[in-house]
Amino acid sequence: MITNNPYYAKEHAIRVSSRQTRIPNSSVATMNVITVFEHQRLTVHDFLQASDFDWLIAQEFAAFTIKRKQGQWQLKVEHYVGIILLPSGMTLEILPKLNQSTQPSDIVQTRHWVQGMLSDLIHLDAHNNRKLPITKNFGQFSSQSTPLPLKVLPISDWLIEQFLQRLMDYQPTKHYQAQIENQASLQGRLLIKEQLRHNSMQPHKFICESSVLSHDMLANRLIKRALVYLMPLLPQFISSKLLQPWQQVSTLNNREMQQIAVTYTQAKRQLDVQPLQKQKLHTSQQLVDLAYWLLKQTTAATGNGIDPSRQNSSQLRLCLLIDMNQAFEQWASQRIATMFQQISSNYRPLYQTQSVWLNDAEGLACLSIRPDLLIFETVSNDCQNQNDIAASQTKTKDKTKGRYSHVIDIKWKYLPHAAAISASDAYQLTSYAQAYLAGQVWLVYPVLGSDRQPVALKQQTHYGSNDSDSSDDIKNNESADAHLWLMPFDVLTGTLNGEVLPHLDKA
Repeated sequence: MITNNPYYAKEHAIRVSSRQTRIPNSSVATMNVITVFEHQRLTVHDFLQASDFDWLIAQEFAAFTIKRKQGQWQLKVEHYVGIILLPSGMTLEILPKLNQSTQPSDIVQTRHWVQGMLSDLIHLDAHNNRKLPITKNFGQFSSQSTPLPLKVLPISDWLIEQFLQRLMDYQPTKHYQAQIENQASLQGRLLIKEQLRHNSMQPHKFICESSVLSHDMLANRLIKRALVYLMPLLPQFISSKLLQPWQQVSTLNNREMQQIAVTYTQAKRQLDVQPLQKQKLHTSQQLVDLAYWLLKQTTAATGNGIDPSRQNSSQLRLCLLIDMNQAFEQWASQRIATMFQQISSNYRPLYQTQSVWLNDAEGLACLSIRPDLLIFETVSNDCQNQNDIAASQTKTKDKTKGRYSHVIDIKWKYLPHAAAISASDAYQLTSYAQAYLAGQVWLVYPVLGSDRQPVALKQQTHYGSNDSDSSDDIKNNESADAHLWLMPFDVLTGTLNGEVLPHLDKA
């Protein structure tokens, strides 16, 4: 296995199994990584050790469907991407599939764009500001990252490399924190109320508050937890060296892990007030962001055998499983929204905005709709942020003049040609067009490369030939003028195919 990681380069002999094996359906197990694709069916014969397969069945991971066929158990890989550390020490790498073949070259290509997608999602999830990282080279987490090598690393090694690149430039930061103790000597500030409440019968004791220089700030503990989490993937000689500066740092407790988002916010706030140089502070913030993203995945329901709240953090088993339906929807929506905002500041993206679609006779809501992405086009120069628009949609006509120019639905599904669109997706597009009176309604789907181009769908309207009044009403209906488009999203570049600007002009 080839890697640019300096830790690996120092010692070539890594204590892992070097056996090569062939997995059905063109999957490959190289060194200590077994690579599989979604839709693939796995049996006990696909693993070097049968105990790994038995363990996977017992976990009941959401990433697999358990089936019984021809007298043997099978695990069908669902729409997930991620890594699972197996009991034998092997790492199972799950990749998405967008073509029929899974040759080694396809594995490298898939790893490349998946790592680019994860780079964006880590940044988005950590900052919650709906902004993509500004980088010239797609597939890099930041300007501090080295470009991906020609032979792209497995996801597990890529995550480790991203983490170690930041960890190399970071030392556990000390900071002063308040410490309250009931001691025999008077040191620091005496707390009068606590002293009278607790030491009225023992005047030789003093409850004092003092500032102590400590490594146990939240940012350090967050990083330490993620470091321990990744340790099983590192050789022993690397693990021991990495842990040396972190021996005195404790990890997050169960309560802090259960409230990981709050813990992360507090950690970032503490880090921001530290007297660090601008570049070092930026690197530290990136490391905390990545550590938070890794730990956030562990809090998800990954299977009956995984319990992230266990007190012994050294027993945590590395398991990152990301639903590709959700990941692709979030990734594509951010990329497309950025494209609109670069075209004009009048385009305002609204994410997953729910609206009432059907009411009963009494005005009570029966059904709601929630497009993946709405583009609101303003015609005034008054700037409102996205939250203001989303919170006051019922008053937009009064406060901001404009309309919904685009309704965008994003699907992680293979669409070989326009005729392969499902009836449910077509009904959804026409419903969006009618509900929002938008000039454009898009169905965005993933493709590999730039060959596939946008396809316009023309809706046929059927009415009686002698019924001129009804035909005029239909022709005057604004929803009938909506342009329905199948829009291919190239995962290799993270952009829509085709000349999008002419399509925007038709809206």
